[in-house]
Amino acid sequence: MADLRLARGQQLVIATHNAGKLREFEALLAPFGFELTSAAALGLDEPTETGRSFADNARLKALAAARAADRWALADDSGVTVDALDGAPGIYTARWAGPDRDFDAAMLKTHLALVEKGAMSPQSRTAAFVAVLCLAAPDGRDATFEGRAPGILVWPPRGARGFGFDPMFQPEGHTRTFGEMSEDEKHAWAPGRPGLSHRARAFAKFVEACCEF
Repeated sequence: MADLRLARGQQLVIATHNAGKLREFEALLAPFGFELTSAAALGLDEPTETGRSFADNARLKALAAARAADRWALADDSGVTVDALDGAPGIYTARWAGPDRDFDAAMLKTHLALVEKGAMSPQSRTAAFVAVLCLAAPDGRDATFEGRAPGILVWPPRGARGFGFDPMFQPEGHTRTFGEMSEDEKHAWAPGRPGLSHRARAFAKFVEACCEF
């Protein structure tokens, strides 16, 4: 892993065109004083995600944005892995939502796939949200950080907060879904307390390695 450190006030591109993901990054990064912009705001193209892992795709997106903008860039690749579906949808989570990013349809598709497998009990619907963050410099250096949040998939979905599979995902040790939780509940973290969500857990590792408190 490259030794990359960010200073307060650093210009940083968030390499996403996903408005929900951008809001989460802005909330997480607010204490660090970075000058943030997004790949979408800069008019950067979305690279084709050809990687075979979350880390591959996060690195691909971060390096593409860093080189195109000539600034440091932070990207993530994330999704839900379902044990009964042999890890699907995994890195293809967004593709299950189709070109219109219809995650209601993606959640239904996942539920029906579980029904077809006979996975109806909570014990048979175990899953994990996974996020890998990649920080990249314009010169090609990069570092990646992974976070995982285990839980189960419920049906029907509950809650209108968050985005993606949040209303279907009930994290381990909790009775509410991510869709029923506030941003602070999901993403709040502190040194030694990495937070509940996959993104918060990846972010805590990123901060420890790359940011000035």
